[in-house]
Amino acid sequence: MKLAGKTVLLTGAASGIGRAQALMFAKEGAKLIATDINQEGLDTLLEDINALGGEAIVVKGEVSDSAQVAGTVKAGIDEFGQIDILCNTAGIFDNYATSLETDEVKWDKYYAVNVKGPYLMCNAVLPGMLARGKGVIINVCSIAGLTAGVGGAAYTSSKHAIVGYTKQLCLEFADKGIRVNGIAPGSVATPLIRKSLENDADGYSKRIAMIPCGRLGDPTDIANLTMFLASDEAEWIHGAILSIDGGRFAKG
Repeated sequence: MKLAGKTVLLTGAASGIGRAQALMFAKEGAKLIATDINQEGLDTLLEDINALGGEAIVVKGEVSDSAQVAGTVKAGIDEFGQIDILCNTAGIFDNYATSLETDEVKWDKYYAVNVKGPYLMCNAVLPGMLARGKGVIINVCSIAGLTAGVGGAAYTSSKHAIVGYTKQLCLEFADKGIRVNGIAPGSVATPLIRKSLENDADGYSKRIAMIPCGRLGDPTDIANLTMFLASDEAEWIHGAILSIDGGRFAKG
């Protein structure tokens, strides 16, 4: 029960990595505010958390909408009193679209969810954390934030942006008791990845061949690292972007 007495706000909680994180947070004793645009997925998640004996509320909301973000944060504080940990997991993938294949509307959409969303969430919870002199922020950044070729133009550049934002937040708030870190997953068997590899056996085989350990990541792999960074065991880790990719980019 590493997070007993702590409250976590988690975005992108309805499926994939976010769902695995939510269940692990609940198992470790955290009170959870889970948000996503997928109401059905949130409802199923809440049923599963209740079955575990956990405490949670779910709030349907779009992370790129400041009014909805404010509403989500208010609902969480009204229910649990404060937010100790923010985990920004929500994100959208561009299926390797090149710059010329990405129109302005799509570009803005990827940046709205992948960059503006974490920015809005951080600014909404930071005042409370600063008032208490303690807090944890974890941004899911992706390996695409560290190298090219893991996504398209919009996804890759947006993930590079969130890596930079994570490091800047650390510099701004580490001396005020706020720990900010990022997680950079490689290929994880989420609905997002499965959809991109649908009916592409050759593409799947090529992807596996690039991973030294021989398998895609599981959402629980990412949840395990998230749990560590959220806990007091990671107290001296600040401003890190931790790769978790089965060794894919060990060569640099």
